Parts: sequence; C-alpha cells; structure tokens
Amino acid sequence: MRLSMVSAKRDQISAAQNIPSKFLETIMLELKHAGIVKSTRGAGGGYALARPAADISVADVIRAVDGPLANVHDTSLAQLAYTGPAESLREVWMAVRTSLRSVLESVSLAELASGSLPERVRTLAEQYEADVRTYQ
Repeated sequence: MRLSMVSAKRDQISAAQNIPSKFLETIMLELKHAGIVKSTRGAGGGYALARPAADISVADVIRAVDGPLANVHDTSLAQLAYTGPAESLREVWMAVRTSLRSVLESVSLAELASGSLPERVRTLAEQYEADVRTYQ
C-alpha cells in the first residue's frame, strides 16, 4: 500500500513515534493547515497524507511545524544586517539556509519512509560521520 493511502489514528502515531498525544495533536493540526495531511472523523477515521508522499519534502513538513528553515533572530535575511567585522555574517546565514534547503527539499517523505535517500544526502551523512570521528 502506498504511504499516501495509509490512514492512522492519532493514538497509533503517538505510540509508534513516542510523542505525547496532545503534542502530536498540535503538530497534526499544523500539518493539516499546511495541506500536508487530512483528517477523517469516525470509527474508520484518522490522519492520512493529503497528497502523495513523493510530493511532500521534509522541508515542507519542517516549515509547516517550525516555520522558516534556519531562522535567525526571528527576522528575514533581507532585513538582517551586521556592521563592522561581522558584516559578512549575513552571507554566512544565507549559505546555511541554502544548504539546509538543498538537503531538506531534496528528500521526500516516500524516500524517507523507504530508506532510499538521495545519493547526495547519503554522501553528506557519511562526510558528517567521518568528521565526527576525526574530531573526537
């Protein structure tokens, strides 16, 4: 069965992901408002993806729940300004946001669920693990 066709009750998701039910309810409401999930009432009800899992990126989910990727001072990067020696810091934050976006937008929920991540993401994860071993 395709991931987008699966319906699950809040308590099932809560138990499977070890998330408190009330907290999950808030998350699901945010995902519903973003058009990522839909809910159905009744005995056979629950939550299901509102569109195919392959069409939903990890970035879509994070933005729905947390807002902009790599938020800095709760302001847009266009409004962010530093002076003196820190003047270039705005460009650093722009690069961070672009890097996050390039990874999170390239991974769909279908890929995440199947474990078939894009090669670039796997390579970056391997690089991270090598860096951690180097600096320990």
